[in-house]
Amino acid sequence: MLNATDNRLLEAIADLHAVPQGAYNIRKNGESVGRSSTANIEIIPKQDRPGIDVIIKPGTKGESVHIPVLLTAAGLQDMVYNTFDIGAGADVTIVAGCGIHNPGDADAEHNGIHTFIIRPGARVRYVEKHYGEGAGKGRRVLNPKTIIEIEEGGRAEMEMVQIRGVDNTVRETEARLAKNAFLLVSERLLTHGEQDAESKITVDLLGEDATAQIVSRSVAQDKSRQIFYPRLVGHNKSRGHVQCDSIIMQEAQIRSIPEIAAHSPEAQLIHEAAIGKIAGEQIVKLMTLGLSEQEAEDTILQGFLK
Repeated sequence: MLNATDNRLLEAIADLHAVPQGAYNIRKNGESVGRSSTANIEIIPKQDRPGIDVIIKPGTKGESVHIPVLLTAAGLQDMVYNTFDIGAGADVTIVAGCGIHNPGDADAEHNGIHTFIIRPGARVRYVEKHYGEGAGKGRRVLNPKTIIEIEEGGRAEMEMVQIRGVDNTVRETEARLAKNAFLLVSERLLTHGEQDAESKITVDLLGEDATAQIVSRSVAQDKSRQIFYPRLVGHNKSRGHVQCDSIIMQEAQIRSIPEIAAHSPEAQLIHEAAIGKIAGEQIVKLMTLGLSEQEAEDTILQGFLK
């Protein structure tokens, strides 16, 4: 059964106000508390380790899968291995994410390895949001790893978002693209207090005319620390673009280390990175419209992280 805390977490990480329609798997404190398949999307528990296999039939269009994870107990370390097989020609949305409510002094930690196999001509939009809360002194820890295999003509749009309240995170993303495949990784991250966040993204453009774009936007507040390692490797005639933009505030620290590597003279790769503070004239302009200084700052940050 889901309580008020669970429902608040579900709204934050998956925009859910009730049990979703269609295929879903809701995991709470290491156990499944609800699961449903459809005629075109089958969710099967793994037999050898914790996690699920999500099998989407070829040609499936307009359906969605929700797989949120909730942690509401201090001292819990949760680990899952999820595999997504998106059939040829399918076009679906997968909504994941993890919400942690830590009421105690021991750490609450969720680690997940998600493997995507995107078959020829398939398209998937994947949204993963992380959020933490709770009055306990224990840390809220999230360490996701995403492995993406995109076959010929496949497309993937991966939206990775850290909303607030995660004390420590190390995110790893590895992708391999075949001929005419496309990948967009959109990363948005907010840290505050003394939180630490590290992101490592490696994309290998293996097939001819493979295309990838990595877009990272972050805000570091207070004494938090962020490190980004986006890497694009062109092995063939291919195109890639890395863009990292960060706003730094108070005593925070940010390092952005983009890398592009070409193993073919026909690989066209670009990277750019910028770190800066909020421009004073932006705040003044919004204050002339009636906002307080704090409201103006919050409005700017919300717009930047959209």
